[in-house]
Amino acid sequence: MTPFRLFLASSNSGKLREYRELARNSPVQLELIPDFSEIPAFDEAAATFAENSAGKALHYSQFTPELVVADDSGLVVPALGGAPGVHSARYAGPGATDTDRIQKLLGEMAGKRGDERRARFICVVTLARASRALAIMSGFVDGVLTLEPRGKDGFGYDPIFFSPELGRTFAEATREEKNYYSHRGRAFRKVLDLLPSAANFPTLS
Repeated sequence: MTPFRLFLASSNSGKLREYRELARNSPVQLELIPDFSEIPAFDEAAATFAENSAGKALHYSQFTPELVVADDSGLVVPALGGAPGVHSARYAGPGATDTDRIQKLLGEMAGKRGDERRARFICVVTLARASRALAIMSGFVDGVLTLEPRGKDGFGYDPIFFSPELGRTFAEATREEKNYYSHRGRAFRKVLDLLPSAANFPTLS
């Protein structure tokens, strides 16, 4: 497989670390887009993960000739009508920390038991070049929300997302375990499988 350099359209260091670990056994080199903070920000205001992912990739791929990968991901809780959903990162308001978001969600889940605590992590990954989409892939993983945070690894809602496949929360899992089972891992591996022919992809306009 020909070596590829991918620019990640994100300023999230935890997300970059996960993507690099996912690509560790491939010839893909992941970097943040140079001067990302100086590029006009993309407004992730769409109603779906797919629209936000594609829009972000198309927007930021204007500013580099390299392949750009962008995702939108979040936690969907049926008992809360799908919240936090596409608002996962902003669920507790501007400037909130992961701890703030977790505590808000646990407060919303107070008194809910059994199937009411079902949750799903969803990720949609878009590969783009020069404002054209080359591929859009998705992945998801089902789990249950715990009553309190467990584990110290991971980020976001990982400490309260219990994976039955793993038998522990994502924050209690090793990075290798989480990457194998996670929504982001499942979506990004589909993109990696397509990269050998990426240079010849027709664009999706």
